[in-house]
Amino acid sequence: MAQCEDDGVEKNWAGNHTYVAEQVQHPASVDELREVVARHDRVRALGTRHAFTDLADTTGVLVGTAGLGRDVEIDEDRRVVRVSGGVRYGDLAEQLAHQDWALATMASLPHISVAGAVATGTHGSGDRTGSLAAAVAGLEIVGADGELRTISRGDEDFDGHVVSLGALGVVTHVTLDVELAYDVRQDLFTDLPWDLAVEHLDDLTASAYSVSLFTDWVSGTVQQVWLKSRGAEPPAALAGAVPATGTLHMLAGADIAAVTEQGGAPGPWHQRLPHFRMEFTPSRGEELQSEYLVPRSAAPVAIERLRALAPAYAALLQVSEVRTIAADRLWLSGAYDADAVGFHFTWLRDVPGVYGVLPAIEEALLPLGGRPHWGKCFAAGADALRPLYPRFDDFRELAARRDPTGKFRNAFLTRTVDLRCDLP
Repeated sequence: MAQCEDDGVEKNWAGNHTYVAEQVQHPASVDELREVVARHDRVRALGTRHAFTDLADTTGVLVGTAGLGRDVEIDEDRRVVRVSGGVRYGDLAEQLAHQDWALATMASLPHISVAGAVATGTHGSGDRTGSLAAAVAGLEIVGADGELRTISRGDEDFDGHVVSLGALGVVTHVTLDVELAYDVRQDLFTDLPWDLAVEHLDDLTASAYSVSLFTDWVSGTVQQVWLKSRGAEPPAALAGAVPATGTLHMLAGADIAAVTEQGGAPGPWHQRLPHFRMEFTPSRGEELQSEYLVPRSAAPVAIERLRALAPAYAALLQVSEVRTIAADRLWLSGAYDADAVGFHFTWLRDVPGVYGVLPAIEEALLPLGGRPHWGKCFAAGADALRPLYPRFDDFRELAARRDPTGKFRNAFLTRTVDLRCDLP
C-alpha cells in the first residue's frame, strides 16, 4: 500500500493550532516511513493531535503514525507488550484486557497515542505510580538518516530518549511494562474543604490507588474527589466530604455518559482508570489545557499560591485537577528525581486570555520547582526551564548527536529547549 500525501490544512484536536507543515504524509509501513524521513529536510511525527501547541508541527513534512500498523505483541515471560507508536491507549488497553493483562496506569483520556503520550511525559495518578513514560522498557526509532534503531532500558542515554518531545526521531514501536489484569472501583466524594485537604494531603492521596481532586480554586472546597481503588473493597470515608449520590462529570453541565462508571461498582482496570470512555469525545473538546508538576514537598505552598491567584484566572477556568505522580529518572520528565503533584487547568478556548494569565501562574509555581507539561499550554522559554531539569543540557547534547542537521527540530523546540531549527 503506497503512502498517502495530503496537502490540506490540519488543526489540532482543540482547534487552536493550525499546522504550518507543507504537507502531511501517511506512510503505511515502517519502510515507507524510513524513506520519507531520509528524503526530507524537516519532519515531525503526528499522532492523535492532542498537543495544545505547535509541539508536533514543522515547516516541512508531518508524518501520520496511525497507519504504521496496529501491532500489540505481549511477551508474558518478560511481562512487556510491544505496541505500534500510533496505537491509542484505549485500543491497547482493550487488547491487553482481552488477554488478562494490564497497564499500571492510564491517563484521563484513553484517546491519545502511545508514542505521543510517552514523548510528552503524560501521566495518570497515584502516589506509587509513575507516568506513562515510566513504564517504557524499549523504543524503536527512525532517526534522521532514515535508519531504524532500538534502545532499551539500561542502555546508555535511554533515560534521555523516552520523554523526547519528538526531537530524536519518529517512534515506530514502544515496549511497555505490563502486569496481570485487575479490577478497579471508582468512588466519588464532594465538597471537601481545602483547609482539610491540605492538612491531610498525604492521607488523602494515599486513600486509593489513584486520586483526583477537582476544584475551581475560588470556592474554598475541592468540589469532587475521585478515588479509584484496586479490588472490591471501598475506600474509607473522607472526613469533611460528602459521598456522591449519583454519577458526576467534573465539568458542570457536561454529559455524564462520557465518564467511566462510578458508584463503587468494581470493573476491569481499563474501564475505570481513565476518566472518559473511548466511545465519547473526551471532555468538551473546545478547550485549552495547562499543567505544572510541582515537587511533592512544595505542594502545600503551591496550593496556597494558586488559591490566592484564583480571582485573576477564575473566569477562564472550566475546572482544575490535582493528582500525584511517582518519581522517575527520565531526563525531561516532570517527575524527574522527585515525587510530584500535578496541577492541571482545563481552560476555555480563549488563547489570548489563557496566555495572559499563565505568566502569573508560572511566577508562582516555577520557583517551587514546577515543571510544565510539555504537551499543554505554557509560557516559559528555555532560559526559565533549564534550571528545572538537571539533565536539560544533557538532552540538548543528545539531540545534537542524534539529529545533527536539525531535521526533527521546530519552533517549539527552539523556544522551549533551545534546540535551534535554523541549522543548515
